[in-house]
Formats: sequence, C-alpha cells, structure tokens
Amino acid sequence: MFSRRNMLRGAATGVIGIGAGLALSAGVRQRRLLNARAQYTVSLPAPAGPLNVYHLGHSLVGRDMPAMLAQLAPSGHAYASQLGWGAPLRAHWEPDVPVNGFETENNHPRFLPAKDAVQSGQFDALVLTEMVELADAIRYHDSVHYLGNWAALARAARPDVRLYLYETWHNTDDPAGWLARIDGDFDALWLDRLVLPAVAQIKAPVYVIPAGQALGAFVRALEQRGGVGNIASRDALFARTPEGAVDTIHLGDLGAYLVALTHYATLYQRSPLGLPLALKRADGTIADAPDAAAGVLMQNTVWDVVRKTPYSGVSK
Repeated sequence: MFSRRNMLRGAATGVIGIGAGLALSAGVRQRRLLNARAQYTVSLPAPAGPLNVYHLGHSLVGRDMPAMLAQLAPSGHAYASQLGWGAPLRAHWEPDVPVNGFETENNHPRFLPAKDAVQSGQFDALVLTEMVELADAIRYHDSVHYLGNWAALARAARPDVRLYLYETWHNTDDPAGWLARIDGDFDALWLDRLVLPAVAQIKAPVYVIPAGQALGAFVRALEQRGGVGNIASRDALFARTPEGAVDTIHLGDLGAYLVALTHYATLYQRSPLGLPLALKRADGTIADAPDAAAGVLMQNTVWDVVRKTPYSGVSK
C-alpha cells in the first residue's frame, strides 16, 4: 500500500529519463556550469508589491505552509498549487505518468491544474519542488529536463516570471545523517546536478528557496542551546504518524512556520524579523506557534541563511 512517506522515499522505479544516460566529459560539464552561473550576474530586484505565487510539488509543500506564507506576506499576496505524494516534476508534466495522491492532495480551493496555471501568465512566481530521494529523481525521473521544461513553459507565457526551486530535505533517519545530507547535498545535488544544468538548458536563472538549509541551521542552533523556548528538539518541528511516532520527513506546524519564513524571505527579499508568530492552518484552525524566544531564533536564522545562500536571489 502506498503512503506519503513511502512515496517521498523516492524508490527507484526503473524509468530512465530522457537525459539520464547521456555522459558528459568533465570539461564540457564544467563549461556548462560556468555558463549557467553567468545567468546570475544581474541581481534579482525585490518585488515592488504582493506576489501571485504558484506552488508545484508534493506533500513537503502541503497546504499549510503556503497558507502561512500568505499570512506573512504583504496584503494582496495570492497563491495556488498542484501537489501529489512524492511526485517528481516529470509526473506533473507527462499526462500518462500518474501523480500519486492527486485527488487527495488537490481537494481544496487553492488547486489549479499546473499547465493551465503556468501558461496563463497570471503568476508572478513559480515555485517548483522535486521529489526526494533527490539522487533518484535526477537519475530516474530526468529532473534537469523537467525542471527546464516547467521553467521554459513559464517564461514563454510570461518572460518576467520569477522562477524558484524549493530545496527540501531527506528523511531524518537517513543512514548518512540528516544534517550531513543537508550540508553535502546542497552543492553536489541541488546546485551542480539539478539547478545549474537546468539553467544551462533554458539560459535563464532559477533561484533557490533554501528551506533545507534553514531547517539544518535552526536545528544546529537549537541543539547547541539544548532547546529554545517552547521548542525542545528537532522532533518538535515534525509531524506525527497515525501511530504517534515522529514523522521522519513531514513537518508539523512549527516546521511549516520555519519553511514559510524561508519562502517569505526569499520571495520578498525582506527580513522576516518581527513577523507574526501566531498563524492559522489552511483549514482556518489555529496552528501551533513558536513562543517569542523560539520565534526570534527562527526568524534570525532564516534571514541569515537566505542572505548567505548562493543563488537565492537575495543580496547579502
């Protein structure tokens, strides 16, 4: 039986992506990465007003995080989404590839069919989310090709669209270590094997929302202090399974708040310090909130990470 957790583990399906078997020499690959980096020489100006944002991805986007972002953002912020369970970008693109959990994840008023939404040109920003295990997505689901496809489709409809990839995270019980994966994967996978090759393909920048980096930095700060305020440990950031165990990948309200702050800081290029702590979930119920001490640490950590992260589009 499929579940969100099993789907997000991204087990290899044996489907070989269009570009998966194309080997490049080291020299050609380095030239392509250099050309991609050149796309970021012009700074991304901060938006002049509220954004209309489209979220494409899976349950690490979820319903609550975009709803929290809307409450943090300037008045007039709007959003829509299409989600699945561990869905790769390929599944959202190809009509004959199923998006697992489609009916469940999109049973809400913010759903808009992805291609129709992107081609409409009504969205100021497109936030794309790839499945994890990311290495499997790159190898078996041709992530570079489909990230490029979605970005190119958006730019064809609206040349000034802001393009983002939402950096997520892997399971906390990963044998290599959760923090180690966050540290090591950012350059090796997210940038060098996904974002920059796709940018070389479309010849336009795709910026990064560094949510995994923010989670990792906050957890390190939290654990160095032995807990802060009403957040005792990393487990407090994560949801609970139906059996009551800590979910090893899906966030609870506190984690969703941290990720919403990261989206806010990246999309609006503003410090999140001083933003509200008490928010509502997408269904209108009151979310669990950090207290003042934990909230200030979250907000400061997020702003520090976003400003220091290459390719976030935010100036230091």
